[in-house]
Amino acid sequence: MKRTSKKKQKPRISPVWERAYKGHVLWSGKIKLGKVTLAAKERYKWEAAGRVGEAADLGKAKKAVELAVAMGDKQLDLFR
Repeated sequence: MKRTSKKKQKPRISPVWERAYKGHVLWSGKIKLGKVTLAAKERYKWEAAGRVGEAADLGKAKKAVELAVAMGDKQLDLFR
């Protein structure tokens, strides 16, 4: 007779974009992963995983944040 583990596993929360004042924020549960803000007319500034940058449109800025978060999640720390 096999015993199954009755331990509950935490559900994995997928990141969700939420609109904010003059920008958008990427959330995973209650953790803020990155943000995109309107820097000037037709320019967006993004910040995520210790990286920053600018993009010409909102879609490209969101993709840059998602890529920075994905790379930051997989890259190992050098000094730990």
